Amino acid sequence: MKHETVLKDEAIHYLNIKPNGIYVDGTLGGAGHSIEILKKLKQGFLYAFDQDDFAIAYAKERLKDFNRYQIIKSNFRYLKHELNRLGVDKIDGLLLDLGLSSFQIDDEARGFTYLKDTKLDMRMDQQQNVTAETILNTYSVDELAKIFFVYGEEKNAYKIANRIVLNRPMKTTMDLVKITDIVNRNEKGHSAKRVFQALRIAVNDELRVLEEVLKDAVEMLNPDGRLVVITFHSLEDRIVKHFFKEESTVNVPKNLPIMPIDSDLEILTRKPIYPSEEEYERNSRSKSAKLRALRRKV
Repeated sequence: MKHETVLKDEAIHYLNIKPNGIYVDGTLGGAGHSIEILKKLKQGFLYAFDQDDFAIAYAKERLKDFNRYQIIKSNFRYLKHELNRLGVDKIDGLLLDLGLSSFQIDDEARGFTYLKDTKLDMRMDQQQNVTAETILNTYSVDELAKIFFVYGEEKNAYKIANRIVLNRPMKTTMDLVKITDIVNRNEKGHSAKRVFQALRIAVNDELRVLEEVLKDAVEMLNPDGRLVVITFHSLEDRIVKHFFKEESTVNVPKNLPIMPIDSDLEILTRKPIYPSEEEYERNSRSKSAKLRALRRKV
């Protein structure tokens, strides 16, 4: 099993790690970023979040030579609550790598892949009740079409949703792929790619979770603290881009006789940072990655 961390050097650069700082890896995954953070810590500490039991076991093995960290089994939407519970109310940096771990994609039983016939799961947290199968077999045509259109930017969303309802029950990934193959037979790329993305986002409530953690993170940042986010599709990137812009801009009504007010947050990446050509060639899964970074001023 090979897991390659995307934009590893760039993420560490923008985190600008202080040896005695408090850092959070909100997406532990294969621990690639966590290892690099821990290498730079002396008196500092790392809190790493993941809700995937396999990822946690895998990461513990990779982190066995380090001791200045704690793994928290939780969705990063509860970042503030979980850290407050441990007596932490301020941090020097948060990293979010929003891509699926390679072992989540490669584990056929998890249902993230449209290339194998497996169960319709897609849960990052295996303890939660809602699966892709639940959504496909219980949501209305309109609800399904909205998921596919909004989260997957799938232009044939309604046609696919209608066929799903007519062909229930949906039991396996290939039940779904057979439908997308018919509806999207003239489209470029795999017929099910956008639908699978949309379902995964819906199952795990990913966009709402992202909005929540961004708000909590900026509240917790110390002066010179950094928020670094790696996204893998346009919906996530749009949320991060707009959030960073809003947080770093102070809107003052026109013609008001006051001096301009500067925000205490600044965007470090006016344009997103992309993987290098060398990384593109080495790791095909990095191709859609974008990194953005925000800093609280001193």
